[in-house]
Amino acid sequence: MEIFEVADFKAARPWQAREIAAFDGITVRLHWTDQPYKWHVNDGQEVFVVLDGAVHMDFRREEGERSVLLTPGTICRCDEGDAHRAVPEGGAYILVIERAGSP
Repeated sequence: MEIFEVADFKAARPWQAREIAAFDGITVRLHWTDQPYKWHVNDGQEVFVVLDGAVHMDFRREEGERSVLLTPGTICRCDEGDAHRAVPEGGAYILVIERAGSP
């Protein structure tokens, strides 16, 4: 058993991650960032949980681009093929659950 305090994770660069668990081809990682992530499409589902800070989740639909503000406790699930990017407002801690090796 291991206990993690989110605030104890000090990243040296944006989007650096601390792996919390890996099982059955899935990773659970804690990220810290103060910079946007690039537009991308995952090869499977991705679950994105804001633990601290605020993050705009930008995504593309047939009708155009949209953005939703995610705050602590908000959970976002992106399906395979969903084009999206995360844009934090200042620093943010984010828990990401996804297929190992996803972009």
